[in-house]
Amino acid sequence: MSSVSYYTPDGLKKLRAELEHMKTVERPHISNQIAEARDKGDLSENAEYDAAKEAQGLLEMKISKLEDVLANARVLDSENIDLSKVGVLTKVKLKNVANGATMTYSLVAEKEADIKQSKISVSSPIGKGLLGKRVGEIAEIQVPRGTMNFEILEITMA
Repeated sequence: MSSVSYYTPDGLKKLRAELEHMKTVERPHISNQIAEARDKGDLSENAEYDAAKEAQGLLEMKISKLEDVLANARVLDSENIDLSKVGVLTKVKLKNVANGATMTYSLVAEKEADIKQSKISVSSPIGKGLLGKRVGEIAEIQVPRGTMNFEILEITMA
């Protein structure tokens, strides 16, 4: 059983579009591949048929997982976000205590994470370490190289 995940309206819309694409485009395409392979004769030695059936199984698994995610998805109302502490859909300006470098990240749901856009997952090590912190606090975050300390400089809406 999956836990509840929180999404922006746009993030939820993208997930629904992805599911719709899998069901209406990819599923019929794989069915056609299976039918074509079946028409070629003996299925016991038909590599195309085996590959198409495997692709079908993988697609059905992806569809099932995405349906589960959507069933447990909740849209966060931006009016109800507490900006006194770091949480989902907040933007956090941090300072690396060791070298003084500053960075800004938006905390989002796992499926919406995109490091190129400075969106990190709340379930990532950094995201988990930042949750609940307030401006002025130091977040000690375990990373593969050891512990990093970040000072929370600012919390705003993502």
